[in-house]
Amino acid sequence: MRQELPKTYEPREVEGKIYQAWMDADCFHAEPNPDKKPFCIVMPPPNVTGQLHMGHAMDATLQDILIRYKRMQGYEALWMPGTDHAGIATQIKVEEELRTKEGLTRYDLGREKFLERVWDWKNKYGNRIVEQQKKLGASCDWDRARFTMDEGCSKAVRETFCELYDKGLIYKGSRIINWCPHCVTALSDAEVEYQDKPGHLWYIRYPLTDGSGDLVVATTRPETMMGDTGVAVNPEDERFKHLVGKTCILPIMNREIPIVADEYVELGFGTGAVKMTPAHDPNDFEVGLRHNLETIRVIGDDGKINENGGPYNGMDRYECRAAIIKDLEEQGYLVKTEDYSHNVGTCYRCHNDVEPLISAQWFVKMEPLAKEALRVVNEGEVKFVPDRFAKTYTNWMENVHDWCISRQLWWGHQIPAWTCADCGHITVDRTDPTCCAKCGSKNIERDPDVLDTWFSSALWPFSTLGWPDKTPELDYFYPTSVLVTGYDIIFFWVSRMIFSGCEQMKKYPFEKVLIHGLVRDDKGRKMSKSLGNGIDPLEMADKFGADALRFNLITGNSPGNDMRFYVEKCEAMRNFANKIWNASRFVMMNLTIDEVKLPEKLELEDKWVLSRLNTLVKEVTENMDAYELGVASAKVYDFIWDTYCDWYIELTKGRMQADDQAARLSAENVLCYVLIQMLKLLHPFMPFITEEIYQALPHVAGEDASFIMLSDWPVYDEKFAFPAEEAAMEEIMDAIRAIRTRRSEMNVAPGRKVQLTIATAKEDVFTAGAPFFKRLAGATEVHVVPADQAPASKGQVEVVTHSARVFMPLQELVDVAQELQRIAKEKEKALGHLKGIEAKLANEAFTSKAPANIVQNQRDQAEKLRSLIAQLEQSEAAMQG
Repeated sequence: MRQELPKTYEPREVEGKIYQAWMDADCFHAEPNPDKKPFCIVMPPPNVTGQLHMGHAMDATLQDILIRYKRMQGYEALWMPGTDHAGIATQIKVEEELRTKEGLTRYDLGREKFLERVWDWKNKYGNRIVEQQKKLGASCDWDRARFTMDEGCSKAVRETFCELYDKGLIYKGSRIINWCPHCVTALSDAEVEYQDKPGHLWYIRYPLTDGSGDLVVATTRPETMMGDTGVAVNPEDERFKHLVGKTCILPIMNREIPIVADEYVELGFGTGAVKMTPAHDPNDFEVGLRHNLETIRVIGDDGKINENGGPYNGMDRYECRAAIIKDLEEQGYLVKTEDYSHNVGTCYRCHNDVEPLISAQWFVKMEPLAKEALRVVNEGEVKFVPDRFAKTYTNWMENVHDWCISRQLWWGHQIPAWTCADCGHITVDRTDPTCCAKCGSKNIERDPDVLDTWFSSALWPFSTLGWPDKTPELDYFYPTSVLVTGYDIIFFWVSRMIFSGCEQMKKYPFEKVLIHGLVRDDKGRKMSKSLGNGIDPLEMADKFGADALRFNLITGNSPGNDMRFYVEKCEAMRNFANKIWNASRFVMMNLTIDEVKLPEKLELEDKWVLSRLNTLVKEVTENMDAYELGVASAKVYDFIWDTYCDWYIELTKGRMQADDQAARLSAENVLCYVLIQMLKLLHPFMPFITEEIYQALPHVAGEDASFIMLSDWPVYDEKFAFPAEEAAMEEIMDAIRAIRTRRSEMNVAPGRKVQLTIATAKEDVFTAGAPFFKRLAGATEVHVVPADQAPASKGQVEVVTHSARVFMPLQELVDVAQELQRIAKEKEKALGHLKGIEAKLANEAFTSKAPANIVQNQRDQAEKLRSLIAQLEQSEAAMQG
């Protein structure tokens, strides 16, 4: 039923009310429905520690646009929400709180009590980000919200671990891993960020045991040399062939170590001899395996030198570096030092330098899993949008190392492996064992480590739908339709979901991967705490409305590319919302109808707007299907602002105010029909304002949707294609625009009316347009004549378009004497200014000594003044002619 809209649109008053109405009516809920096609998006689960930032807002906006669009298209659309337990981040947060508020560490509490505290923290704060997403209008099925450590997801994690272990794809082994001494945990390769840092290359002399000379090696990490167990040379290097099989002395430690030949050493590179530290370098580790070199670890988990470090025991790794260099120099082993810039691995979370260490960890064997994960992308079963990111994915997957999945934390999925103290057997089981599976001993202990957070996230597309149980949701919604995520987590997450889906489900997890870029500040810098340039999306939504924020994030956005965020653009989008509101309010204030039905007899302007709308529907739908959401939103914006508000409403005002009841009703119906259709097209982008207006409007006959979000998406209809009428109306509008422009150039008062004579070959078109020229171009009378009967141009102002010449009597437009006086005054001022600039440019002292940009600026100004004077003289001549 029709209702009046308030004078101004107040997002704060509307948004919460509308969202609650959707929630109360269960609008976001989806169920397996054999009568509908499924469409499913799983939300990248934000960390429970998270506060909504601009990246989340972008992510949520893109997903919500797609889900609302597909829901309106008649799909059973499920947007599956959830949160991630975020191992390191959450544990650090709770440990920090414990330390600052109670002066305790996790060890003071013990594992069980500490985990109780983490769950308390999660229950108290973990829902913050969910509530924040709701403020943006996220239409998730909140009844289905999941958490990576809920009972179902935990069951999926355990099942996956056991399956992969049973197949030999998960193993425990001593390998070189990335270790963060600050976070005190292992990191996977994807969690290491490389930075180019200035350093040094130290050349060190290793004396040959037989006293016949020495080998010189170069290193960037002398603090690990106490763990050296060999020196390698290339087997083809003629300089060293006679030394292979002999030994040399490790300086300071005075330990005898072998010289081995291995092709890993690049021929002709550096000194040709490379020190081998198998416990602290992945390449040295592999060489060590081939030559049976001893593995001696000299750096502890805390980043300090351990008991194997001789005199440096207990020192920090960098303190040790300085001490050992001093000792090497004093003892005559340091040959030279060079400046050297090199790539240093840093922890993605704390940004401290990562230490490669040998450690017993759990790994996923990646080579067998990568094959199918590569095939589904290479053969197009999974498509990246834009497709250039498929190359990023395949490059990484082709060179992937085994994935270190164990983390030395307490918060997370504890590894389901028990080691027997008596026989050493490891029991891995779906249920907690009471004894060793091999010898039956009850003396078994569970591995204290937890799984990498990304292990559970990798299962997200199917664990959230009920796997490992067979559920109707899994059958219906898997594989999901599209994954929306940033390019920065292709390695962390996208790749792992693809190989996990292929392995556990025997089917890829999603058909499309829509990649978006980062939201940067207005200078193009990444938003960060350290720069202090972060913009709070909730603050923007509160100030300008969630719709304005969403529209800002999507317009001008293209898949895969970073975007700059301008606060001013939020303001512009709020103005756009106000424009829609005011236009809707005007229409509704003039409505007498209670139901919208298009009239059988359509006027020229009706056919024009319906034809334009029809084209818009077709193009926007194509753009949406191609994930060109920024392009689609811009087209809807232009139609609403220009076609509907600036033109169609004005074109129909004559009929709306006429005494002819039939003409009025006809205009009302078309105005309201077009308004409803464009609100539907805008709805996925700006859900709140469109719903509020829709609720106040009479609905189209035969449509019974109680909410715009549940209404039908407009479809292209050939019956609304009116190319001839559309072209005719455009010709009339071109002429009106040209007249308005000329009047503006001549400073004609808006209220001043004139006679128009239109000479054209299309007399019928312009005769039909006569009322529009009177209403919109300030015409008192309109005379349409054949093109060859144009009036004499003397005393006339002529405007030309591609299909007509329009003549206006000069005397009716302006007071000629007054206008000539104004032109003369403006011309005199411009000439004086030009004279001054030309004098300056003629002065060699100025042109030779002033900065080049200042001189150029003066030349540009002179050129502009000459152009202005020429225009004024042209206008003067026309007035006098």
